Amino acid sequence: MSLHSHTVQALKDTFGDKVSTGSSVRDLHARDEAHHPPARPEAVVFPENTDDVVKIVQRCAADRCPLIPFGVGTSLEGHVIPVHGGITVDTSRMNAVLTVHNEDMDAVVQPGVTRKQLNEELKTTGLMFTVDPGANATLGGMAATRASGTNAVRYGTMRENVLALEAVLADGRVIRTGTRARKSSAGYDLTRLFVGSEGTLGIITELTVKLFGQPETVAAATCRFDSVEGAVNTVILAIQLGIPMARIELIDSLSIRALNQYNDGMNLTEAPHLFLEFHGTDQEVRDQVQRFSDIASEGGGHEFKWATRQEDRTALWQARHDAYFATKALRPGCEAVVTDSCVPISELSNCIAQTQKAVERSGLLAPLLGHVGDGNFHLAILINPSDPRELTRAKKLASEISELSIELGGTITGEHGVGLGKKPYMLKEHGDAYHLMGDIKRAFDPHNLMNPGKVVSIN
Repeated sequence: MSLHSHTVQALKDTFGDKVSTGSSVRDLHARDEAHHPPARPEAVVFPENTDDVVKIVQRCAADRCPLIPFGVGTSLEGHVIPVHGGITVDTSRMNAVLTVHNEDMDAVVQPGVTRKQLNEELKTTGLMFTVDPGANATLGGMAATRASGTNAVRYGTMRENVLALEAVLADGRVIRTGTRARKSSAGYDLTRLFVGSEGTLGIITELTVKLFGQPETVAAATCRFDSVEGAVNTVILAIQLGIPMARIELIDSLSIRALNQYNDGMNLTEAPHLFLEFHGTDQEVRDQVQRFSDIASEGGGHEFKWATRQEDRTALWQARHDAYFATKALRPGCEAVVTDSCVPISELSNCIAQTQKAVERSGLLAPLLGHVGDGNFHLAILINPSDPRELTRAKKLASEISELSIELGGTITGEHGVGLGKKPYMLKEHGDAYHLMGDIKRAFDPHNLMNPGKVVSIN
């Protein structure tokens, strides 16, 4: 009998087949894409609206039973693992696009709507939702982890793109934060507090998000460099000169090898590359491409190629989004310990150089990719899952990168979030402000029911 069997039975009595205690369903909700050991929830509930979530939370609050919000499980730091058991709240059935306000360029959605689903529904409007973390994640999960991605350098992260939200608190109260207005001076910014809270303060049940106009012309480009330093310095200069690039991705030599092997027809020289995208009118895009090409050639760039055909652009960015699977294919049967870092762009070249030296010392295979336009990069450390020594070395390497990021004035995570993996470094990054986060958690969730064990620990 489970610790909260009474809660599970009460939920079954209320929700019937919206509750599952089957082994396969619980296993699917026992982990995300992180390397952390899985832990099964005692049951999984599939609410369809805010009222359902309120009833689930009220039942669990009465029984002091933990609650873990779940989108599609694409997070990378163990955010959705039920380390203290309890009930997983899967929001995938709350997947309605409620309203699109074309003139105001915003949309109101339920949390289970995925980014691809929203953009599919926006096709005929001339609008687009721009936050693209790669995975087809839910917007609720993206808000909870303050997701970012390839477009953030121009259009911002979820922090900038969530205008308002609705959430159910740990005691079952429903609150609404923010409005559809583009700015406000009215009190504490509770919307931003929930964006990035990783389900530790409440369960997001509705979001109002910004939309942008689809550009008249889009061009994608690749450019090879002699060194990572040359590529990063080219990006820094381009940003300083005000070229409004929509995407700027650094792909190191090892990752290029992986992409070539994984994607039919891709045959890039094994060297550091930038993948880029430019948005605007036809003339604006041509001007941006020319200016960047000139800067790149001065910074050691070669083989600058660009294309406006949608098929070519789609193939390039699909290859970039598949990079996680491509890099894992470099070592069949491996698992990836994935970490990220974000530093001021003036320190990015130095940070990457020191990271590459740390990788060499570790003796591990670790391809590197980065959203270099905003100082963010990712490392996929490939390990043999049956060799605990490799996991120990991978964790040590990830720890070195986190420590280095803080030393260089940056953050331990630019977009993956805290979850379980980055939690040990939060105090060093935030100092006394980390204790204040614990105070905020206690104020919202005094019994520590909302995704306990993540971001902060409270007694």
